[in-house]
Amino acid sequence: MSAALPALRVAELCRRSRRPALTPAPPGAVSLAMGEPDFPTPPPIIEAAVAALRAGETHYADQKGLPELRAALASRLPARPGRTWSADDIVVTHGATAALAAVVLATVGPGDRVVIPEPAYSLYADLVVLAGGTVDFVPLGPDLHWDLDALAAALPGARLMMFSNPANPTGIVHRERELEALGHHLAGSDVLVVSDEAYHRLVYPGNEWTSALAIESLRDRTVYVQTFSKTYAMTGWRVGYLTGPREVVDAAAHVHRSLNGSVNTAVQHAALAALDLPDGIVDAMAEKYRQRRELVVAYLSDIPGLRLIPPEGAFYGFLRYDAALASEDVARELAERKVMVRAGAEYGPSGEGHIRISFAASEDDLRTGLARIVGHLGAASS
Repeated sequence: MSAALPALRVAELCRRSRRPALTPAPPGAVSLAMGEPDFPTPPPIIEAAVAALRAGETHYADQKGLPELRAALASRLPARPGRTWSADDIVVTHGATAALAAVVLATVGPGDRVVIPEPAYSLYADLVVLAGGTVDFVPLGPDLHWDLDALAAALPGARLMMFSNPANPTGIVHRERELEALGHHLAGSDVLVVSDEAYHRLVYPGNEWTSALAIESLRDRTVYVQTFSKTYAMTGWRVGYLTGPREVVDAAAHVHRSLNGSVNTAVQHAALAALDLPDGIVDAMAEKYRQRRELVVAYLSDIPGLRLIPPEGAFYGFLRYDAALASEDVARELAERKVMVRAGAEYGPSGEGHIRISFAASEDDLRTGLARIVGHLGAASS
């Protein structure tokens, strides 16, 4: 065997992954593809990083994260009877991506089965493949909420269940009763739940969000993954964190320090400053997303051949089209027409026939991009 060939797991990942390597939109194009806030990072966060650098915070940090940052994060977790959260329950990671990787690699081995309700964030399945596990996709219901009967049938014997709430790519907010039903189905089992709650501050009127950690029947089996990226417009800073059952946290910490080492020290001081921001700064960004969401819903309503379930949270719309075209072909054709989107098939088998659009973009770009989408898919479906 040639030494140049990739390892077995990497080769399998390359074969099965449908996640594109994203690049900036070319000149003249608008991007509705990126899951990234288009707002600048708030100045107090930047100033805190600069101050930390000038104060000499340029050395390795504790490999689980700065104790003061971990303590601050622990103090913000939902209260739970019988257990007080502490800094030792938190691992600071290189964004939520590294948190998810650490959890999967710490808990999933060859042959382990992982249940993923889909369409779902495509990184989940890729990580399971990398760990040698088996992905068990469970399609969502017609309203893009969980099909609880299908989940109940799939969960016995699984190692993990992974989901995001609010959800990427669907924009759905899984309700408290859904989470409680999940806990009921898992009673008496050893199945871990990985709850990716990156978009928790982006929930639109008429919808209520509940953390899995706040559900009594889930809290002792939930690995909670969070990031500063979406709430604070800090995608490039790469700060995330996780918590959960102590044995899982300790195992994930070992994986993270082996793969990544400690997170940038000055950036962790910036994250501390983010936690102290006035609510109004985050609320102002969330209000802009709400306005853009209304624009998207209004623009796409009553368009023949297109159907959008109004997003309940996050900043995505999962748009269904009637044209007899593969979603990867649609994404490529739209790119040729100067609008970038994500193919629905990236997010699982049920994603075919959809594209994901992000409204983390200016209103001008949204109007331009939506007009190009409607023009192309309308013509293709007529």
